[in-house]
Amino acid sequence: MNIFNKIRAFCRPFRIFLGIVLIITGFITGIAWFYLGVIPLIVGLTNFCPLCMITKKCSI
Repeated sequence: MNIFNKIRAFCRPFRIFLGIVLIITGFITGIAWFYLGVIPLIVGLTNFCPLCMITKKCSI
């Protein structure tokens, strides 16, 4: 397992968690900018890895 696959294994759950936290923060504070948390949430749920796309080192 190369380093890029290890990064990918960490990044996907982190993106999902970050997206959920940002959306919840938007609900609590009422600040609309936190609704941009939908972007890391969708990216994490669709299993899209920007690092993999750039480096072409790990499988998508």
